[in-house]
Amino acid sequence: MAEIIIDTYQCSGCETCAEMCPDVFRMDEVTEKAALVSVSPQITDAVHQAAAFCPEKCIEILE
Repeated sequence: MAEIIIDTYQCSGCETCAEMCPDVFRMDEVTEKAALVSVSPQITDAVHQAAAFCPEKCIEILE
């Protein structure tokens, strides 16, 4: 099973991932950092694109 890891220390809160893939990523209201919508989201091409476009490169997909 694939897993998405978000390095919240590196995340700048730019919202790129949440805008590109709102079914998987959201912005945490408290930390203003990226978070997952669900515990085990489906890994799609949109998820890979969001990780690739992350300016801080803080999204890792383990497959």
